[in-house]
Amino acid sequence: MSDIFQEVDEEVRREKLKQLWERHSNLIVALALLVVLAVGGWRGYDWWENKKAAESGAAFEAALNLAESGKQEEARAAFSRLAQDGSSGYRALARFREAAELAKVDPAAGATAYNALASDSGIGRTLQDLAAVRGGLILVDTAPLAELTARLEPLTAADRPFRHTARELLALAAWRTGDKAAAKRWFDLIATDAETPAGTRQRMDVLMTLSGEKART
Repeated sequence: MSDIFQEVDEEVRREKLKQLWERHSNLIVALALLVVLAVGGWRGYDWWENKKAAESGAAFEAALNLAESGKQEEARAAFSRLAQDGSSGYRALARFREAAELAKVDPAAGATAYNALASDSGIGRTLQDLAAVRGGLILVDTAPLAELTARLEPLTAADRPFRHTARELLALAAWRTGDKAAAKRWFDLIATDAETPAGTRQRMDVLMTLSGEKART
């Protein structure tokens, strides 16, 4: 008896499925095609991105070889092209290398290029901070203390990844310009931060000895 009821249930289900198909067959086919096209489009995009990344990697390596061969002008041009046309992972990296190569022949222009990177929120705060520090390294021997302070002081906060380098650069700039109060401020901050790297402490000890200062501990 139960077999009869089961057969009836199956017949009812088949009839309902048939009615559903007759009513909505166009929509079902359209949805199926949409899924196929979406999957195909994603795979095509993924293939294109991988291809572009591989091409960008080869172009970046070629530009590095030019730089290592002393062909700075050609290297800068290659990095510049990659910064414009490369895959997303290589564009910022190429801009950093372009700035580095430019700084070798024109420090002021190199610092300007790093400043542009430091102002570009699109690359993320960590890379922005790195660019600001690299620019500061170029300018530390020549720029006014006020300019370096404006560039680097925001990077000295406890949550910034390059704070130790930024503090050291500001201490050095203050010492160079004879601003004892500013130098003492940075000496103290470096000395009292338990996370200050040993190398930075050693260099600051030398600088404090030269300046006749004693840091707060």
